[in-house]
Amino acid sequence: MRGSATKEARSDLRELEHHFKALGDATRLRILNLLLHGELCVCDIQHVLVATQPNVSRHLAYLKNAGLVLDRRDGYRIFYRLVDPQDGAKQRLYRFLREVCADDDQFKADRNELRRVIKAGHCTLSQWKPYSAIAQDQARSAL
Repeated sequence: MRGSATKEARSDLRELEHHFKALGDATRLRILNLLLHGELCVCDIQHVLVATQPNVSRHLAYLKNAGLVLDRRDGYRIFYRLVDPQDGAKQRLYRFLREVCADDDQFKADRNELRRVIKAGHCTLSQWKPYSAIAQDQARSAL
């Protein structure tokens, strides 16, 4: 019994290590800030970050490999969203990200630009949904 608990603890530690490595980059933090508001097409993220599609896709792949985001294909478009937090650690991580992103000028500017990009229809399938990727009670307290 003790051996399986030790293996599980090591697995949890490795997962946490992957999450924090993924958070160690400003571009990936900016992407997560946007994804806190729901599923987005790569093209919307690209417009907000003023970055090339390969650069954005590379960062999204890193976040996906770290277990923080999921993707889905719709025709030629690929959409990304936060992984639904099934455990308390990921819930606390998302809550922390929301709090950190709330007051930072760059993150605020990115959210404002995302609203503008969506309103302008750069990707007609995206919608502005403030904090829709996190629990509703958390979202209400942020507004």
